Amino acid sequence: MTDHDSPGLPARIESAAARLTAAADSRTPCAPVREFLGHADIDAAYEVQRRVAAGRIAAGARVVGAKIGLTAPAVQQQFGVFRPDFGVLFDDMMYAHTEPLPLNRFLQPRAEGEIAFVLGRDIDRPGAGVADVLRATEFVLPAIEIVDSRITGWDLAITDTVADNASSGAFVLGTTPYPLSRLDLSRVGMVLQRDGEPVSFGAGHACLGSPVVAVAWLARELAAREQPLRAGDVVMSGALGPMVPIGGPGRYRLALDGLGEVEAVIEEETK
Repeated sequence: MTDHDSPGLPARIESAAARLTAAADSRTPCAPVREFLGHADIDAAYEVQRRVAAGRIAAGARVVGAKIGLTAPAVQQQFGVFRPDFGVLFDDMMYAHTEPLPLNRFLQPRAEGEIAFVLGRDIDRPGAGVADVLRATEFVLPAIEIVDSRITGWDLAITDTVADNASSGAFVLGTTPYPLSRLDLSRVGMVLQRDGEPVSFGAGHACLGSPVVAVAWLARELAAREQPLRAGDVVMSGALGPMVPIGGPGRYRLALDGLGEVEAVIEEETK
């Protein structure tokens, strides 16, 4: 008997979704949900994610895209989780370059440098590959993701982070679009600074070999689950280097070779 066939799974999925929703609403980290889901039932964890997301949509949130997590070896090593996952991006998670983010909206935030893809076409083939991603991408942007966890102390198994919407928090997009033509994203170097001091280094090849490869993986996963990527979606393609804890207010500036810069401004409260 697999975890997914085990008796009482629907009730345990509901319990996990309720725990994560309560943690998000109260801004109080909770115990891991793997006690309900086990360590390996990825499908059950995605069902928890779907239910929590459905609650947000019912409350008025709008889906604007998807994110890929756990792509960089440095991040996988940080958590001992060695496979990528994905989550949903909502409109209230999206910020622009230098737009203030209130620190109190997060529980345990960390920053990471990424490349965001903005799609001009649907990618709905189950066997989608790199060529499909290249054709569908209208432009890319430098981006900072503020990852967050509803799980106390970031104590994660793969089922915890999947259920918790791939540990999503917010994302900050640059304002100058770059076409993919003549760009080799695997060669893009990254430096993330906090208040002017370099705190994280990385490169495009750390993201499953290339961010384009990561987006192709996501497209196949979502098409297989009948939730394909659509024109207009923003895709956060995954970390290019180690994530950095956010312990208080500060300015996080990401510089990407050939793709400009973007800055996330973390404030105690928005003005």
